[in-house]
Amino acid sequence: MKKLLTIIAGASLIVSCSSNDHGELVGVQDRPEWYPSEPYGMVYIPQGSYNMGNSDQDVPFSLTSPTKTVSVPSFWMDQTEISNNEYRQFVYWVRDSIARFRLAEDGLVEGYEFIDPNTKENPTFYDEYVSLNYPDSMQRRLNWEPYIEWDRNRYPSPEYTEIVESMYLPPEEQFMGQKYIDSRQLNYAYFWINKQKAAKKQNRVQYDFYDSDRDGEYFSYRDYIKDNKEFSDRSSFFEAGVINVYPDTLCWIADLTYSYNDPMHDKYFWHPAYDDYPVVGVNWYQARAFCNWRTKYRNEFLKSQKRYSEQEFRLPTESEWEYAARGGQELTTYPWGGPYALNSSGCYLANFKPLRGNVVADGGFYPVKVTAYSPNDFSLYNMAGNVGEWTSTAFDAASYYYISDMSPNFEYNANENDDPTLTRKVVRGGSWKDIAYYMQVSSRDYEYADTSKSYVGFRTVQSFMGRDLGDY
Repeated sequence: MKKLLTIIAGASLIVSCSSNDHGELVGVQDRPEWYPSEPYGMVYIPQGSYNMGNSDQDVPFSLTSPTKTVSVPSFWMDQTEISNNEYRQFVYWVRDSIARFRLAEDGLVEGYEFIDPNTKENPTFYDEYVSLNYPDSMQRRLNWEPYIEWDRNRYPSPEYTEIVESMYLPPEEQFMGQKYIDSRQLNYAYFWINKQKAAKKQNRVQYDFYDSDRDGEYFSYRDYIKDNKEFSDRSSFFEAGVINVYPDTLCWIADLTYSYNDPMHDKYFWHPAYDDYPVVGVNWYQARAFCNWRTKYRNEFLKSQKRYSEQEFRLPTESEWEYAARGGQELTTYPWGGPYALNSSGCYLANFKPLRGNVVADGGFYPVKVTAYSPNDFSLYNMAGNVGEWTSTAFDAASYYYISDMSPNFEYNANENDDPTLTRKVVRGGSWKDIAYYMQVSSRDYEYADTSKSYVGFRTVQSFMGRDLGDY
């Protein structure tokens, strides 16, 4: 089989080298044309430079955010915060994937099966090669074409009934007979490449060096990487995670003591009345998992259409977030440009806590719709107030003093078992419960990555491929 692979590779090499380029350097020909598509629900943020940090005379505050001129490349950004209904698409996808997995595993219904080289009736040569040499779960895919029946009156068999009903709360946990999906089962397994780890490994000095473990033998860098799989094998940089994706609805009660917020706990996430409101109760790990799923979901569609994959969706860096919030304006206090939270007519311009004891003066009590109030000059809604937003940046009070001025970011890939001080993530924008100070474009705050708050949501970004839209 390996010999056949070599022959095929050699033949393809001969074909690819046969051309009419007359021996000139013309590049690889017949490349498919590509034009950047505007991701649905996102707006384009052009590259630019700005003064990141405090632009007001606040001496204590300037210690954590001194003014620093930085530059940011182009990117796409969600026009609004991720809404309940958008996040619910993720939750439903996880629910359906679990149901399909269980049905496929038991082979109960025709058509519910893994798209797996090991189980194909007529596998191709490539399928056989992959299944023999890479028998890993990352090579396995579910078949999403068959319809899953969720109506209990239409279940096709007792076995099918047993599997689908296992997705719901058991009878002894159903309050007054109410049937709900068991949210404890909604766990998303995902993979990513730890590029920070890979970069550190590959930056080792590549020349002959001395190793005391080899009896003082000098040996080459090439020999070293052959003998150390952790260093030479790309799979050593693969990371995997499993996380429950359902929002923590109890945050409405836990966050606000001596306050009655039970109605928000009961209805906020799942009721249609709140579909267009920002999702909350999502911790940093869940937000990162959402980005991973959105990337996978989009690229699988593009692959089915035989189109190029796109950049990953991710949380914005702190510098990207502030640049976008400023809307292209310099030395501004708020996203709308002015130094005040009211306009000339005396109307509040965001959803926050304007007066002590009077939180409804701005028109909102809890979070409001993601398109409430006017957008900034980049057409981004609620970059101040409504809900605070997770960023990918780890919080360090002194980070502005040492971060780069080129697309700056202090990155630490937090893990759930880390020391708590290492899992502080920057939260920007202020929220419905905060005073105006936290809505300023330069205000910095943080939450621990594993915490879920009723006043913190997120939006995603996607790096732009190329210089700017003017190139296309």
